[in-house]
Amino acid sequence: MADVAAMAGVSSQTVSRVVNNRSNVEEETRQRVLSAMRVLGYRPNTAARALVTGQFRTLGLISFGLGSFGNARTVDAVTKAAQRAGYTVNMIAVESQTERAVHEAFDQLTVQAVDGIVVIEAQILDTPALRLPPDVPVVMADGDVSLRHPMVDTDQALGARLVTRHLLGLGHETVWHVAGPEDSYAARRRAESWHATLKEADATVPQMLFGDWSAASGYEAGRVLARRPGVTAVFAGNDQMALGVMRAMIQAGRRIPEDVSIVGFDDIEESAYLSPSLTTVRQDFDVVAERIVSLMIDQIETGTAPAATAFVAPQLIVRESTGAPPPTA
Repeated sequence: MADVAAMAGVSSQTVSRVVNNRSNVEEETRQRVLSAMRVLGYRPNTAARALVTGQFRTLGLISFGLGSFGNARTVDAVTKAAQRAGYTVNMIAVESQTERAVHEAFDQLTVQAVDGIVVIEAQILDTPALRLPPDVPVVMADGDVSLRHPMVDTDQALGARLVTRHLLGLGHETVWHVAGPEDSYAARRRAESWHATLKEADATVPQMLFGDWSAASGYEAGRVLARRPGVTAVFAGNDQMALGVMRAMIQAGRRIPEDVSIVGFDDIEESAYLSPSLTTVRQDFDVVAERIVSLMIDQIETGTAPAATAFVAPQLIVRESTGAPPPTA
């Protein structure tokens, strides 16, 4: 470290701040130190640093698999945000929706000497509330707001409200909803907000249909809705299910958006390139991840857990799949 400091023309303390990814270093100075490290082949001794600081600069991450778009994007964004902050990430995917399975994953990660654990609790477990040991910093993503751990999530309720108000504002008498799985927190929040927004507008609340986030489940729900001529607006719980609903409607001879408007949620990359392009809700996973990692580092460095629940506002992206209802509707 002294050699790096001499070559870069800075103090050893400045080199230490760069190595530990501190923010109080001028960018030009940081680049000069990094250049000296590369020239000299310097690599920080993480084991020695852990002995001094008591920190391993490693985060654990527990997720219920990567099959859904939201989970995959959250894991990717958290990993990148952690790397920018100078942390590595060890991940365990939990297959069983039980508190015991989460505890087993938690124990595996703590044995690996992590400084804190991010839990992406996208599914509702077999117990009313998840209880984790208090001696390791934890931040929840998409979890139960009643838990004592800090949580960060997209404002799912706001997203559903934006969709429902958009469709009602176009003149549709009501909005049908194809919800995600009943054991999903995100699906539950979106469905509850859709229901409440219709009630606030004195609109009829139609029977809700359920899918499993897949295009196939959206297609099956779409076939049911296509047989009901009074259906002029559909809010699908995610973009994949919206794709399935669109295909079912087109096969039934229903034009989009002339006969029926369809909205998704997530804004997957393909949504803009469909014909018609899909109106949807964009979640900012990068901002969610940055706040998750920031809350985690605050806990690690201060030793206290803030009682914080942070919601990141989504954005309604209006495209070609929504319009006014047909004149005879």
